[in-house]
Amino acid sequence: MAGLDAKTVQVGQALPTLTKPAITKDTLKGYAAASGDPNPMHLDDEFARNSGYKGVFAHGMLSMGYLGEFLVQAAGHPGAVRRFKTRFAKLTWPGDVITCKGTVTAIQDDGAVRVVDCDIWTENQEGEKKLVGSASLALARG
Repeated sequence: MAGLDAKTVQVGQALPTLTKPAITKDTLKGYAAASGDPNPMHLDDEFARNSGYKGVFAHGMLSMGYLGEFLVQAAGHPGAVRRFKTRFAKLTWPGDVITCKGTVTAIQDDGAVRVVDCDIWTENQEGEKKLVGSASLALARG
């Protein structure tokens, strides 16, 4: 996937999307092990139901990781992500297919880089926004 081009980027431009495979319970188990977050809300349906939910749901940081991958792809390398913040809007459930999206909101030159501010979010296959936030990317003007 081609990222943003510092020479042609424009306010209002959409960032190239990133769509991840459907989240499964195996996804949650793998993420729990990798992240060191074995909270039973993400792993045990009965525990989650007894806590008032319809079942297990994804770790919020899993979707933040997806957004991080999305931003690195848009910027071209990890060091180009200058700022990245989000808030959790809705729970993400097994079966959700998460797509990361963004729109350029401002552009300014800062020395050898073009700083691109963006609104970013994740949404599921039904268009429900799960995470919403903003980021700043430093694109080499080369």
